[in-house]
Amino acid sequence: MSSPQRADRAADSPERAVPSLRERKKAKTRRAIQEHALRLFAEQGYEATTVEQIAEAAEVSPSTFFRYFPSKEDLIIQDDYDPLLMAAVRAQPPELPPLAAIRRGVRAAFAQVPEAEVEEVRVRIGLMMSIPAVRARSLDNLLTTVDLLAQVIAERTGRDRTSPAVRTLAGAVLGALLPALYSWGTADGPRSLPDVVDEALALLESGLPV
Repeated sequence: MSSPQRADRAADSPERAVPSLRERKKAKTRRAIQEHALRLFAEQGYEATTVEQIAEAAEVSPSTFFRYFPSKEDLIIQDDYDPLLMAAVRAQPPELPPLAAIRRGVRAAFAQVPEAEVEEVRVRIGLMMSIPAVRARSLDNLLTTVDLLAQVIAERTGRDRTSPAVRTLAGAVLGALLPALYSWGTADGPRSLPDVVDEALALLESGLPV
C-alpha cells in the first residue's frame, strides 16, 4: 500500500474510472515497466537487474522509466491501492463506527483486485521482506497511508485528523494489516487476500483477545 495512483483507478469512487486515451496509455506503460521489472527480478535477482535492462524490456527509454518510477525500489513499493482503499471506506454507511467501516471497506477494496494483480502483490511483498533497502524505503509509504487513513477517519467522525485518537486508530489499522499481509505474501497457503485482511481487522475490532 502506497500513495501513487494509477490512472485507471478513481480517487473518489470505489468503482473503476473511465480514463482518457492518454491516461490509458500512461497506465499501460507504467504497468509494463513494473511487470517486466518483477519478471527480471525473479529471473536474475534484484541487485543484478539494472534500470537499463528494465527499460529495454519494457521498450521505453531510461528517462521515461524515471518519469514513472523515481528509483528501482519504487518498482516494488509503488502501487495504486491507497486511493481504492480510501474510496471504499468513504463509501461505507455513515452510521458505522470508524473501525467497522474500515474493515468493510478494506475487504471490499481487496475483493476488487484481479487475481493476476493479487499474485503481483504477493511477489512484491516477498521482495519487500527480503531486500533491506526496499524494506527501509517502504516506511515512507506506510506513513503516507497512515495520513490518508487518518483523513478518512476524521471525515467520518468530525474530529481533527491530527488528533492522537484519530492517528492512533489509523496506525493501529496499519499495524494489524502489515503482519497479516507479510505472512500472506511469504506463505504458500491458499487463503485469499480479502480473508486475510478481514481476519486481521476483525481481531483489532474485537479488542485483540489474546
